[in-house]
Amino acid sequence: MTIDSKSKQDLESRVQATVRFAGDSGDGMQLTGNQFTKTNAVYGNDLATLPDFPAEIRAPTGSLPGVSGFQISFSSNDIHTPGDNPDVLVAMNPAALKTNLTDLVDGGLLIVDADEFKPINLRKAGYAENPLEDGSLAAYQLVSVNITQNNERALEGLELNAKERFLSRNFYALGLILWLFNRPLETVERWATDKFSRNPIVLEANLRALRAGNAFAETTELIHQRYEVAPAEVAPGTYRHINGNEATALGLVAASQLADIPIFYASYPITPATDVLHELARHRNFGVKTMQAEDEMAAVCAAIGSSYAGSLGITGTSGPGLALKSEAINLALMTELPLVVLDIQRAGPSTGMPTKTEQSDLLQAMYGRNGDSPVIIIAPATPGECFEMAIEAVRFALAYMTPVIYLSDGYLANGSSPWLVPSIANFPPISNHYEEIVNDGDSAYDRDPDTLTRRWALPGQKDLEHRVGGIEKSFETGNINYEPGNHHKMTLARAQRVAGAVRDIPSQEVNGPEQGDLLVLGWGGTYGAITSAVAQAQLDGLSVASAHIRYLNPFPGNLEQIFSRYKQVLIPELNNGQLSVLIRAQYNVDAIPFGKISGQPFKIKEILGKINHVLGHSKSFKFDFEEE
Repeated sequence: MTIDSKSKQDLESRVQATVRFAGDSGDGMQLTGNQFTKTNAVYGNDLATLPDFPAEIRAPTGSLPGVSGFQISFSSNDIHTPGDNPDVLVAMNPAALKTNLTDLVDGGLLIVDADEFKPINLRKAGYAENPLEDGSLAAYQLVSVNITQNNERALEGLELNAKERFLSRNFYALGLILWLFNRPLETVERWATDKFSRNPIVLEANLRALRAGNAFAETTELIHQRYEVAPAEVAPGTYRHINGNEATALGLVAASQLADIPIFYASYPITPATDVLHELARHRNFGVKTMQAEDEMAAVCAAIGSSYAGSLGITGTSGPGLALKSEAINLALMTELPLVVLDIQRAGPSTGMPTKTEQSDLLQAMYGRNGDSPVIIIAPATPGECFEMAIEAVRFALAYMTPVIYLSDGYLANGSSPWLVPSIANFPPISNHYEEIVNDGDSAYDRDPDTLTRRWALPGQKDLEHRVGGIEKSFETGNINYEPGNHHKMTLARAQRVAGAVRDIPSQEVNGPEQGDLLVLGWGGTYGAITSAVAQAQLDGLSVASAHIRYLNPFPGNLEQIFSRYKQVLIPELNNGQLSVLIRAQYNVDAIPFGKISGQPFKIKEILGKINHVLGHSKSFKFDFEEE
């Protein structure tokens, strides 16, 4: 056990710190990261997280593809990303070290479980020699701890088998890190007491491991530096930390209350959307009904059926599932029924990389159906914002009697941030198109002259009987109609109804100078990295602004006017340039695409590097993985 550091324990104040936990899938890294996150949230730090699930869920123990990671950045100031590079890396085995070491900052603190650096594990990770002994880690502050052995000693006397004892070592590491950042144990202890109340032995094991790791850090002379990150100054109110999937589900529940309409959520379990189903299933007290369907088509068709019957039908999926739902989405379009489709994007195509994030479904959401079939498309920018944008999805679906596709992504879905719990009273009610009074001559397909939206005629309403189905309908009556002029009229009406939603879309805001050399345009989960990179570029004296689009179809009405004020437009996306295609086509703007398609979110330094390249301050730009 060695470390090169100062001779005494100091408490150093820092504005921000970034920590990454890494180990095998099954080592509890996500749980450890979440509990450290909760502790910092309770303490009052602003924070952002990046859970990084293994690419191979069933990868062999100790293998490189099976490494699970969780990164958290916490600060006494506002932050928007989980950090580019960790200051502290906790590696629970050689594979975790191998896959994560290159991200650790020079001179960063490296904590490893020395007990796991056995010959068999070293071979699995591709090490010819033990890196703890060969001097290859000299650039870092290495703290080599016998975590497994120490944890075993802490659990002596408990009736647990070897596997159960091994599983608690993540809490030993957590206790050590809580000491490192001068954080109390109480938040984790309360959670564990509640979580394992029915299994007192497991509870005792986790509490012992947590306290043992904390006590070891306190008494050992291996770690000579501690850190203090003060609470952030935030607006008064009630806060909790929340991830995007939770916020999405709660937003749907809130929208149901605002519209006074029950919601029905049908979904086939698919990564990373499944947690929305799990969360909604907990809220039956609000009249929420959920169904786990046998396949994607059954899920969306059940949702459409519920909208036909007068509930709001909602379905959720990820990219491959959106492709399967496309015909049924067109059915909702033809029947002019409200439908919300959640697409929590993942890396593709096909099965792709289910646990990795991407923004590659934008063109599929825009054009991925037969015929001219526009739908409204919206996208949240932060985990907390998923709440408000879920409400918006419901609002637009009901206002325009049309499908709305809600584009989140794995980064937003699993990442978390502090969230100021809003009051439902601050949100305006959501109107609907239920028709309860029938006048002579009324039709189920009578339309609002401004929006072209038909009324929501429910089954059983006298004199509002109507036909549903996917065959073309008469504009006036909804009856089957094959006339060329009617089809032309209906196709234009569907397009005009969606395009007309721009009247309810707020003007696009710009962060930075109102005119300048470069506008950095983004959408979805790239918000944090873009905002941080542009802020740094402005501090460097560059004429750069940013704008982040939440409404992707139709676009905000003032977007064209914004483009006219900047010499160049750069669009960073986690795809191969899909938004840039749409912007070029609609506005004739020579937008510069900047795509990253690695399954990982943008780093601040990557976007900042591209900004400098576009403005001529550097000769070229390459991602780190391109230089390997």
